[in-house]
Amino acid sequence: MVTTSGASPSSVRHRCSPRIHTPRTAPTKFGILIFPGFEPLDVFGPAEIIQTLSSRKPMSLYWISSSTSPALDPVSTLDPDDLTINPPAGIDTFKRHTAPTTIVPTHTLAAPPDDVEVLLVPGGLGILSRATEPAVAYLRAVHPQLKYVVSVCGGSALLARAGILEGRRATTNKAFYEHISTTYAHGIRWEKKPRWVVDGKVWTSGGVSAGIDMALGWVAHVWDEGLAREIANVVEYEWRNDPNFDVFAYVW
Repeated sequence: MVTTSGASPSSVRHRCSPRIHTPRTAPTKFGILIFPGFEPLDVFGPAEIIQTLSSRKPMSLYWISSSTSPALDPVSTLDPDDLTINPPAGIDTFKRHTAPTTIVPTHTLAAPPDDVEVLLVPGGLGILSRATEPAVAYLRAVHPQLKYVVSVCGGSALLARAGILEGRRATTNKAFYEHISTTYAHGIRWEKKPRWVVDGKVWTSGGVSAGIDMALGWVAHVWDEGLAREIANVVEYEWRNDPNFDVFAYVW
């Protein structure tokens, strides 16, 4: 277990939110929840940051399928057929891509890892499928034991359904912002302008690529901004490190 404290402040930490949860020890067990129809960059962008971080800090990464079967069947980004939960107008213009990506999970919800400290929840059109109900139930159950829960894009809708965002500030995918913020309006302070929002141990980001910026912001929060910038340079990524501004709030 890493015992390095995240006590060193950074400018990123002060800009994010007045209510920030800082564990006494840096987390080492990172899980990513995947379900049919997840958005690939929501997952692989932050995964790249965690993989690069693991060359400096010991990290374990779990790929957790939303399936309730013990079989480790591949999980595809292909959009499910049962998009029945309040699909937003014009959704057909976003669906039915023909080049899906698949991931073979390390765990399923039949036997999830019991030591996850940080759980990332991606978005994607799969959030509109009723097949995500087991994922929502898992989020509701596991949330109390987590040091951090992190959503990218429309993954915030699953957090909302699990009751995790109740009484908190949050943001989400800007293209679907109106749909998500109105569908899950009760008790949640949705904010469109931020690139990512921190409220306690809950971190939510805007759409797709915003997850990379948030992941680097999380590294800066837990360790320091210098390490986050070092990782950004290694992966040759131009970090948008202002959590309070997202240009896609204006594009959409």
